[in-house]
Amino acid sequence: MSSARPALLYTPAQRARRDASRWTLVQGVLAPVQFFIFLGSLYLVILSLQTGEHTDWALASVVLKTGVLYLIMVTGSIWEKVVFGKYLFAPAFFWEDVVSMGVLALHTAYLWVWWQGEWTAREQLWLALAAYASYGFNAGQYIRKLRMARLQRPSSTTPGPAGAQASL
Repeated sequence: MSSARPALLYTPAQRARRDASRWTLVQGVLAPVQFFIFLGSLYLVILSLQTGEHTDWALASVVLKTGVLYLIMVTGSIWEKVVFGKYLFAPAFFWEDVVSMGVLALHTAYLWVWWQGEWTAREQLWLALAAYASYGFNAGQYIRKLRMARLQRPSSTTPGPAGAQASL
């Protein structure tokens, strides 16, 4: 019985580029900012669907969330180019990028119907929930990759007590 190790997420050179890039910090800041905007917006969307209150705030919050999504997608593409040499669909993040395209499509559809004003507010909010469900799945994909990256950190062999090796 063989135990196959999963492919490394980053080569040593890619890890060095990732660690040296300012875009890594940008992504590290924007991701939680977007997530907290998402949570606030999700609350407003659900509240509006349940009670009919604060509908204008809920609709506007989805526009704000979408703007931050665009920002994180553009900066994430730059990050991917710096680290992997491709703006999108680098093998290490291929499926995350595929799902991200769906997330962008749903959020963009929301902006379109919001701008056109031909859908009812309730219909717009249901579309926002569909966009948010796709975002939640995609966020889970990226969180999984973060965990993989942490588990695949290279070990540092530093002598410890009685010749033990410590890892980072």
